[in-house]
Amino acid sequence: MRLTLSFLLWSAALLAQTHPTLDFSTKAGPLKLTAIRHASLMIEAGGQVVHVDPWSQGNYTGLPQADIILITDIHGDHLDPKALAGVRKSSTQIIAPEAAAKQIEGARVMKNGDTLNVGQFKLEAMPMYNLKRGPSEGKFFHDKGRGNGYVLTYGGFRLYIAGDTEGIPEMRELKNIDAALICMNLPYTMTPEEAADAVKAFHPKVAIPYHYRGADTTAFQKALAGSGVDVKLLDWYH
Repeated sequence: MRLTLSFLLWSAALLAQTHPTLDFSTKAGPLKLTAIRHASLMIEAGGQVVHVDPWSQGNYTGLPQADIILITDIHGDHLDPKALAGVRKSSTQIIAPEAAAKQIEGARVMKNGDTLNVGQFKLEAMPMYNLKRGPSEGKFFHDKGRGNGYVLTYGGFRLYIAGDTEGIPEMRELKNIDAALICMNLPYTMTPEEAADAVKAFHPKVAIPYHYRGADTTAFQKALAGSGVDVKLLDWYH
């Protein structure tokens, strides 16, 4: 029994280590970003854990539960009740746009433009929406005001989580972003080239493609070559 338990613990630890990670320095200490799956990620800083859009297709084995959960939208790859139940605990604070919060017990609503201090993090809810793409004429995959992107600030470090969006004016007008998670998957958001064009406008120090299933992330990297933006390619579909 001891051998079996030890093996299981070792296996869980090994699985957890397979998640790609990035480490950033901030004025308050290190911040660690872990890529889980598609749009799902985890942020660890100051002894707190933030999960973003937990999804059942991700492997959460060995990962800590959340102190804070951020939800961006109502679609199943962002709002997954089963995954939420797995990563939340009794003290977890869940932040979501109104359309998603209606489906989550105890969720706190943030609307586009709202700011909120939660634990050691400052949160800014950003618009995320389509400019031109939708399922049919006159309709969009993501309507303005329904979902949230987020700017998360910790120790002066500003992390932009774009959510499902095209290269909207609000993104292009961002200032002082240290790292940006940028989506790029058709038909729902934008092409790698469109994403790179938007990134050039607000010029984060680091750009990280995510929510890119099937997209050529190297095209994004090539489009930003020589721009001064450091592109980090992680495998979100490992």
